[in-house]
Amino acid sequence: MPKTPAARSTSIAGLLTATSLVLAVSGCATYDVTAPADARADAPAAAVKEKDARLAADADGRNGAGKNEPGKNAPAEGGDGAGSDVDCRKAKCVALTFDAGPSENTDRLLDILKKEQVHATFFMLGKNHVDKRPAEVKRIDAEGHELANHTWSHQILTEIDPAEAKRELSRLQDAVHKITGKTPRLMRPPQGRTDGEVSRISKELGLAQVLWSVTAKDYQTNDSALITKRVLEQTRRDGIILLHDIYQGTVPAVPGILKELKKRGYTVVTVSQLLSPAQPEPGMVYRP
Repeated sequence: MPKTPAARSTSIAGLLTATSLVLAVSGCATYDVTAPADARADAPAAAVKEKDARLAADADGRNGAGKNEPGKNAPAEGGDGAGSDVDCRKAKCVALTFDAGPSENTDRLLDILKKEQVHATFFMLGKNHVDKRPAEVKRIDAEGHELANHTWSHQILTEIDPAEAKRELSRLQDAVHKITGKTPRLMRPPQGRTDGEVSRISKELGLAQVLWSVTAKDYQTNDSALITKRVLEQTRRDGIILLHDIYQGTVPAVPGILKELKKRGYTVVTVSQLLSPAQPEPGMVYRP
């Protein structure tokens, strides 16, 4: 599949902007990076036409028999929310993501998201999470959130054998599919560490890679007020917020974060909604 014009070739040693496609530079494997806004801008014409037709149909439905109540729009297959009427080409969007769950906090988080009529992307771990909490995985999917991959046991993919890295990703894929009948299209490498080999494996497994622009470092503190402050200070349009639903201070911070983001004019979306009308490209690294 040809790369989009917005893709940037990036070496293992760092995120180095270049104009070429994926090449070997000074003996180092490279991988492609693009920003959500660039992905949207370079979406194929057919995808743009389909998106616009869906938006028009949604608008007709709202103006008709009172359908499409707020927060009731059904997500597309895969739990990515792509079937809803959010248009991040026009709206001031930010993606909300949660890593390393599900956990004992996830149901409470889902209650909050349901009340606020917000969908998020869940980058889930397998060992001691998905395998222990299939009910939460089913609920994440059933309530229209996006199912995503954060590996089976949080091994650093750039530090292990490629065959083991592939198992870390494919085992989570299989587990989620067994529970929900759906297979994630997005993955987040632990610690955000990727390289050309991880990108190759991700492409083979049909996974796009998603980094972030906002981190509350909630693994360092249970102070919900501090978590809220950090998120709000860093959030910009087309950003991707990284939080963890495994830490005790994070979920209590979410209502305040959402309230203030909405007050500032943000529409909170899933990662796939942020990219739409583009589709996540396997192997690509998405980074605001």
